[in-house]
Amino acid sequence: MAGASSRIFISHLADAPVFDPNGDQVGRLRDVVVSLRPGGRPPRVLGFVVEVVSRRRIFMPITRVTTMEAGQVITTGTVNLRRFQQRPGETLVLGELLDRQVAFTGSGGYGEPGEEAVVLDVSMAKVRNREWDIDKVFVQRGKKPGRLRRGRGETLVVDWSGVSGFSLSEQDQGAANLLATFEKLRPADLANVLHHLSPKRRSEVAAALDDERLADVLEELPEDHQVEIIGELQDERAADVLEAMDPDDAADLLSELPPEESERLLQLMEPQEAEPVRRLLSYDENTAGGLMTSEPIVLSPDASVAEALARVREQDVKAALAAQVFVCRAPLETPTGMYLGTVHFQKLLREPPYTLVGSIVDDSLDPLGPETELPQVTSYLASYNLVAAPVVDELDHLLGVVTVDDVLDHLLPSDWRDSAGHHRGAEDAQNVQGAQEAYAEEGVIDGGS
Repeated sequence: MAGASSRIFISHLADAPVFDPNGDQVGRLRDVVVSLRPGGRPPRVLGFVVEVVSRRRIFMPITRVTTMEAGQVITTGTVNLRRFQQRPGETLVLGELLDRQVAFTGSGGYGEPGEEAVVLDVSMAKVRNREWDIDKVFVQRGKKPGRLRRGRGETLVVDWSGVSGFSLSEQDQGAANLLATFEKLRPADLANVLHHLSPKRRSEVAAALDDERLADVLEELPEDHQVEIIGELQDERAADVLEAMDPDDAADLLSELPPEESERLLQLMEPQEAEPVRRLLSYDENTAGGLMTSEPIVLSPDASVAEALARVREQDVKAALAAQVFVCRAPLETPTGMYLGTVHFQKLLREPPYTLVGSIVDDSLDPLGPETELPQVTSYLASYNLVAAPVVDELDHLLGVVTVDDVLDHLLPSDWRDSAGHHRGAEDAQNVQGAQEAYAEEGVIDGGS
């Protein structure tokens, strides 16, 4: 996060103006949303509550922030104006953590175990690119919550683990403990765990996951579980999650819902997010048009190899899509650009950085049409040893790209997650279920179904 401090006290951000990259003010920061974690581990920062000009309060994910300094926040410019609603497992720093009475744990030698203090401020620290944790707590000894007594009681900054009293609310502890177990799992592994949980547990975990994480997990779940989970969410949150999914995965999910329900969710999505999903839904699911993703890496012929490699290195680009770039005449968005050819990753590595991709484009293979059937798509990828294939219309406009993982999802049997080669999720689920039962015996969470 270029230009940002590595640690920022939250009070310094209170009421800070929020700007887009052009310097136009989006609104003002009203609070910081965090996810508390058990075991004394620092909370994870999810994002900010921002009040826009209309006095509406919206949620801005921390991943949409490029720069934070005392007095201002700068965003990527992409803002969802849907009203903020606090969700299970979320805590507001200014609204819920400050002025809270806590007790020293004795960790770090800050105070006697059990000695009371009041929270005056907390700080957030960057742990990796665009990921922040709450790490320090600024407290005052002997101060009572809500009383302004200047000059009384020593103030000091302690580690998050140095004080207790930030316990999760009882109704959220079950989901929080489960999330702590799942935190480091990849989306596919977490999906496999959820697949083996009871519907009740699956619903609890889905409700507590943030939108991006839930979207990643839904993309890895079988269709019946996707429909089950999306049906348990409130409509506005379901729309948020669908927006966070890849358009092809969102289209696959919506195609499993009753038409009226699918249309209702599409209406709640932001128009620019819903449009590619609607386009994909117009094709049969077993054709190239129904299989493709509408968000490949698209470059103009006058882009350099250095620019192409920079796009390939972007963290959010999936491996299958990062294997090549697709060259089109402007505009460089599906489905409008005129397809010229493909440049594979290995070719990019062999050329000088200043080389123009238009001079090394491979146009030797005919692209697929949107009505190409699944068997022909599979043969095309296998015959030419490709991990992705372009899909164009009759006027050679690039519509999207079919990747090998899209094809595998349709070729594998519906019960492949239950096969012997994918038993890790079942074992993890059994371990989690054992932990749940232990929590239930201690009265921490409901025993579940």
